[in-house]
Amino acid sequence: MDVKKDILWRVYLCYIGMLVFAALILVKIFTIQHVEGDYWRSMADSLHDRYVNTEADRGTIFSDDGRMLSTSIPYFDIRLDMQADGLVEKNGQRFKDNIDSLSISLSGLFKDKSSAAYKKILQQAYRKKDRYFLLKKEITFGEYAQLREFPLFRLGRNKSGMIAETKNKRINPFRLLANRTVGLWRENAQNVGLEATYNAYLKGRSGKRLMRRIAGGTYIPIEGYEIEPEDGKDIYTTLDVNIQDIAENALYNMVSGNEAEHGTCIVMEVKTGKIKAIANLGRQRDGSYWEDYNYALMTTEPGSTFKLATLISVLEDHLVTPETQINLHLGALRFGKRTVYDSEHHGKTWVSVKKAFALSSNVGFAQLAYLYKSDPMKFVTHLRRLQLDKRTGIDLHGEGRPVIKTPASSTWSATSLPWMGFGYEVLVSPLRVLTLYNAVANDGKLMKPYLVNTISEYGKVIKEFHPTVVEKICSDTILHQVQDVVRSVVTEGTAHSTFKDAPYTLAGKTGTALVANGRRGYADHIYQSTFVGYFPAEHPVYSCIVVIKNKPHAARYYGASVAAPVFKEVADKLYAMDIEHHQPMPLQPHFDSLMPVKYGYTRDLENILEKLNLPFAVAGKNPVWSRAATAAKNVQLQPLVIRQGTVPDVTGMGLKDALYLLESAGLQVQIEGMGKVLHQSIEPGARINTGSRITIALG
Repeated sequence: MDVKKDILWRVYLCYIGMLVFAALILVKIFTIQHVEGDYWRSMADSLHDRYVNTEADRGTIFSDDGRMLSTSIPYFDIRLDMQADGLVEKNGQRFKDNIDSLSISLSGLFKDKSSAAYKKILQQAYRKKDRYFLLKKEITFGEYAQLREFPLFRLGRNKSGMIAETKNKRINPFRLLANRTVGLWRENAQNVGLEATYNAYLKGRSGKRLMRRIAGGTYIPIEGYEIEPEDGKDIYTTLDVNIQDIAENALYNMVSGNEAEHGTCIVMEVKTGKIKAIANLGRQRDGSYWEDYNYALMTTEPGSTFKLATLISVLEDHLVTPETQINLHLGALRFGKRTVYDSEHHGKTWVSVKKAFALSSNVGFAQLAYLYKSDPMKFVTHLRRLQLDKRTGIDLHGEGRPVIKTPASSTWSATSLPWMGFGYEVLVSPLRVLTLYNAVANDGKLMKPYLVNTISEYGKVIKEFHPTVVEKICSDTILHQVQDVVRSVVTEGTAHSTFKDAPYTLAGKTGTALVANGRRGYADHIYQSTFVGYFPAEHPVYSCIVVIKNKPHAARYYGASVAAPVFKEVADKLYAMDIEHHQPMPLQPHFDSLMPVKYGYTRDLENILEKLNLPFAVAGKNPVWSRAATAAKNVQLQPLVIRQGTVPDVTGMGLKDALYLLESAGLQVQIEGMGKVLHQSIEPGARINTGSRITIALG
């Protein structure tokens, strides 16, 4: 074979192959650009641009009178794009012209670096061409407003490169006040209170912002590509800041003074079930107190306050009346292998059921509950009808589940029934106990407690909550008997000494329960002190419960000496605030013969004296104008003669009457001072010249 032809054939073959390969490349380029162009362009964008969520403004929680209990405060991260068009044009002249004055302004505002230090870090960021330089983190709105007026920054984003990223921080303006009830929202945390319960309304809906990836793997926002977030709704609670403050201070004074482990105080509006205050204070390791748990919702053995449920049960079943006599056995009675003791030594034997309640006798109420020994479920059914086996349903997470034993319970024993009669071997929250006493105050209507009045969006109410009646606890006849019995605790029972000087009436019940301390049982003598009641007794406005768990071997632990004083302090201050419910003091009218009375138009004087219920006598026949003089027993109205064409005597008159008479006579009046007329510049009776000026001095 010819070598030359063989070489040429090979060259042609390679050339043809290269042409085919080039043609395929051109076809592929055309396909990528024109057929698959949109797809690949979107893929390229996705590597550099992405949407990120932007935070919505969380709704505000308000008190009943519109004060902020929890709100979001904006904070700002300030970044700089050192490659912004306005900074790099003309070889960075704008940056160079403003850096000195900007550094001085930054140093003066934040006071954390010298102006030279600020100038240095700004120059370093500019030289590095940093497109997302963090200048300052979490500055306040006030600082941000000043920052925007600084040299360079006042020129706007494009010329200054300033990027402000907004973040929200949740704060409680009143700090400790109702802190556990309101809650404080934190992302990725175990949140509590209204912040947790109403999170779906408060959180709003996040928006989106397009961010572009730049060198260093950071992203910067792209202007004009944002989906605005939807702000959260506002919550208006039933809480009253003044009442909350009263309850919290009263509770704090007692728990700190008695070095108690923890305590709670709840104030409820009787007719509605609105919670006006919940104070919860727990002792911390350093001896201080903080709202660490919502003790109002924690179930415990309620002790003697539970006797109200036993009383309603036996009265409803007509097993006793309030006047039925019962033997207290001097305060100690054995049931099987256990003995019931009364907490206070009263030395009584036969007393009425009403007196046994007033004395808070465990022995007496153990016997009343034991009347159901042949049918314990009948007693349990009464407790269930009073809703004592159910949560209250308050709009807060974390409410404990009550425990009411039945004969089918694994822990039921021969002594369970009598011990339940005075509040042991059952678990009930303070809030649940309060709802029962509130029902007694509210004509027998058991109300569902609640904490939120309305939910609003941009000032418009979108959801409203109303009082809810859950149950009628007993018949009206029994209710009136129960109200009288509960009142007796204050008038003649365990709380008499605490409230004997109260200017208002009230009804309630003390409680002193021995509390188990884990494996140590009852050896540490830890007592839970309680007082629950309502006021004023005749027309109740508020109900309140105070529960305090004392330290081991506390010197004071009775409900009457620990919890009742807190209740009294709250009630005293609420009574002082609520003037409408004060009883007016009877006044005996007394006529003062030294009382000054102005002269003037007779009919006006008569009307005033009649309204004030003051005796008076009018001399003459229907005088138009009168002088007034106080006699020994009445006001004497003497006729005042006004003659045409002469200056009237206006001394002793008020300004209104004096002006009328003088100007009607054609005089120009000049006035000095205030009060009634003491002196006039033209003597009474003088002839009047048209246009004459008269000066009257008042005092």
